[in-house]
Amino acid sequence: MTDPLMMPMIRPLDPVADLPLVLAFNDQAGDYWLLADRVAPGPQKAADFFTDGPPGCDPSVSHRLGLFHEGELVGLAELSFGFPTAEDGYLGLMVLHPRVPGGGLGRIFLAHVEVLARAAQCPRLYLAVLEENPRGMAFWQREGFAPTGVMREDAETGHRVHRLVKGL
Repeated sequence: MTDPLMMPMIRPLDPVADLPLVLAFNDQAGDYWLLADRVAPGPQKAADFFTDGPPGCDPSVSHRLGLFHEGELVGLAELSFGFPTAEDGYLGLMVLHPRVPGGGLGRIFLAHVEVLARAAQCPRLYLAVLEENPRGMAFWQREGFAPTGVMREDAETGHRVHRLVKGL
């Protein structure tokens, strides 16, 4: 019989009860945040996970998800609706803990996000990837995301950010 703690579990995260988990996760995944934001994450970064979203999206209908493996929070994802167009889904964040082995947890997490986007009748799922993150770009392209040709320069971090899309 399989131990349920060994199986990955995905669930919505609560902004009060799960804030300490998100804070600890961000500290442990600090390398990602140093790349993305050019600064180490702090308590505000954890709080912002529950309220941030793309322009024009309603945070109250967004999904704030945690991926748990062996009883520990090993991934965060944020799925919003209504960007870049009203009918689209937007994966604003999906990050895995650096200790997570390459055992397919990213694919499992993404598949769950796609189910939620389809249930919301989204014909497409968009995301953005940093040019400085070639491993991330390779993952998204393996999972069927394609460049849209939209790229922006982030004035705050100096990043070149590329938008990708996948038809659902």
